[in-house]
Amino acid sequence: MKVRLRPARKKDLATILEIERLSFPTPWQAVHFYVELYKDYAYLWVAETKGQVIGYICFWLLAGEAHLANIAVHPSFRRCGVGSFLLEHFLRFAKRKGAKRVLLEVRATNFATRRFYEKFGFQKDGLRRSYYQDTKEDAILMSKRL
Repeated sequence: MKVRLRPARKKDLATILEIERLSFPTPWQAVHFYVELYKDYAYLWVAETKGQVIGYICFWLLAGEAHLANIAVHPSFRRCGVGSFLLEHFLRFAKRKGAKRVLLEVRATNFATRRFYEKFGFQKDGLRRSYYQDTKEDAILMSKRL
């Protein structure tokens, strides 16, 4: 499958929201993605194949650090390398832009996603107690040096 990466556009938001709802127990709302399109430090990219958006990544570059805010792949395209494709491009871009470190949070019980990040060299860096408002679940802080 050939996958292409490009910046998201307003017209992509409906598909991004669909993927978001299929991926997270408490999905971001449309306004959250909309504002990411206009922040000068934010990036919202989509992965597409044959003109269809199949995944997205949202991240911020601030003060020499990159923060991965959100990444998801449509369930029909999971385990096909799309998540790795998005993360690899993000990491290379962040490094080129001068980021020295990448940060992210992941649900403490989301072991599959934690292993995914560990595969890319992320390490546990701390804990945010009761971080997720929907379940009061802890977040594992993870980071990676670039």
